[in-house]
Amino acid sequence: MTEETIQEGKTLAIVSYLTLIGTLIAFFMNNEKRNPFTAFHTRQALGLWLLEMVLGFVVSGFDNWMITYSFWIFFIALFLYGVIGAATGKLSSVPVLGPIFQNVFKNMNN
Repeated sequence: MTEETIQEGKTLAIVSYLTLIGTLIAFFMNNEKRNPFTAFHTRQALGLWLLEMVLGFVVSGFDNWMITYSFWIFFIALFLYGVIGAATGKLSSVPVLGPIFQNVFKNMNN
């Protein structure tokens, strides 16, 4: 991937991590240009947001502040990892889960 491709897709890649709506905005705006850097980070962000919602539903059933705080710290760290990777122009997958997200959403935005 060229430096020019990374620079063109960097803004949308960062936007994709901000909210679930940001992920959808990045996805639809990338449909025209088909930037592989943006597509990579959009897949990562979509996987994180969906997993956060599913696990958040499960965690909300526990009435324990330690579980809740651990859950939020875990996801904040993963989102920060993704945003920093997008801002620095790296194709760094989210630890452990990143390759899974890339496989599950491989046909998205190619």
